[in-house]
Amino acid sequence: MSWARQIHLKSAAELQTMRQAGRINAEVLAAVKELLKPGVSTADLNAAAESVLRKHKCVSPFKGYGRPPFPTSITTSINQELVHGIPSKKRFLKDGDIVSIDCGTILDGLVADSAFTAGVGEISPAAANLLNATEEALRVGIAAMRAGNRTGDVSAAIQKYVEGHGYHVTREYTGHGVGRQMHEGPQLPNYGKAGSGLLLKPGMTIAIEPMVLVGTAETRVLSDQWTVVSADGSLTAHFEHSVAVTEGEPLLLTVL
Repeated sequence: MSWARQIHLKSAAELQTMRQAGRINAEVLAAVKELLKPGVSTADLNAAAESVLRKHKCVSPFKGYGRPPFPTSITTSINQELVHGIPSKKRFLKDGDIVSIDCGTILDGLVADSAFTAGVGEISPAAANLLNATEEALRVGIAAMRAGNRTGDVSAAIQKYVEGHGYHVTREYTGHGVGRQMHEGPQLPNYGKAGSGLLLKPGMTIAIEPMVLVGTAETRVLSDQWTVVSADGSLTAHFEHSVAVTEGEPLLLTVL
């Protein structure tokens, strides 16, 4: 993909629809978060998400995406699984797990996309620190999403924060433009050089998503051809919001 050619500046009406899609996406994630308890299957989490989507007559862009087609509406990635974990009736949450949930919502042809990582029961201090750092890295990235900045300013801010706390950002997977498609321009890595990259303009809508690993930046993909894990088996975390560039403050699209 040529990311520069895939950038779509959104109109005020499109941003309003994306904001509605984002509220629904936030409602989906809130419903799933309520179920994060020991003994719950990851398929149960997907079922809860699909129930909320059906209520709003929406679908997730995840289901049927890619090759092989992704089979569910959300991803459920546990502990060393960074992204793209597939929900299963055979996979049950355990006390002390940390779980990343990612979901997208299509409303009137426009897409919102967001994710969070949370603990199940009592989690270790190390896991809690990782979650806090990853969520704060997202906040730092969002703060740099201002007209006149460049994509490298956002990427560099995320990288500086994450590495400053002793963690690693993945090189293989990135944030991305979102809206008319689930993946559009600009590409937004979680590492980069301030002052580099594409100029941020009002109307750009980008899914910012720090993907953070404890032990290494290296990853591998499991035999299901989707689930991405840390190469050394260490803990990972992932937070994401869809954000619009405006004339002023960044606009979070994926909050209630």
